[in-house]
Amino acid sequence: MSIVQNKKAFHDYFIEEKYETGMVLEGWEVKAIREGRVQLKEAYVIIRNGELYLIGSHISPLMTASTHIHPDPVRTRKLLLHAEEIRRLIGKVERAGYTLIPLDMHYKGGRIKLEIGLAKGKKQHDKRESEKQKEWERTKQRLMRAK
Repeated sequence: MSIVQNKKAFHDYFIEEKYETGMVLEGWEVKAIREGRVQLKEAYVIIRNGELYLIGSHISPLMTASTHIHPDPVRTRKLLLHAEEIRRLIGKVERAGYTLIPLDMHYKGGRIKLEIGLAKGKKQHDKRESEKQKEWERTKQRLMRAK
């Protein structure tokens, strides 16, 4: 079950591979995510000291759940992935033009998971081409329904 999706990522990047990661979260963050108070629009993933971190995701705290602490909505959150997968990602990200983008936050087995994608940036003409392709697919569907 999806909590939030980063639709802008598919517009701005070619997604080549997808990985499912766990997240290190505090209690108030879990409660806020369950309420749907999370955004991935401006978020990205970096690799620092052989570990993955999610930067720029905004989790709005609930007033009732976080009265005794002072939450930071945009704090850096550590992502959990197997060491072998991290090494593979480091090799691919260090090549020119590749980056890691959060795509989808969802539940799996009662836990909150984040799907990240290995992506390559689109140029402006690629974005236009993708838009034309989507429009053509919609037109084809309308024509097929009309018959």
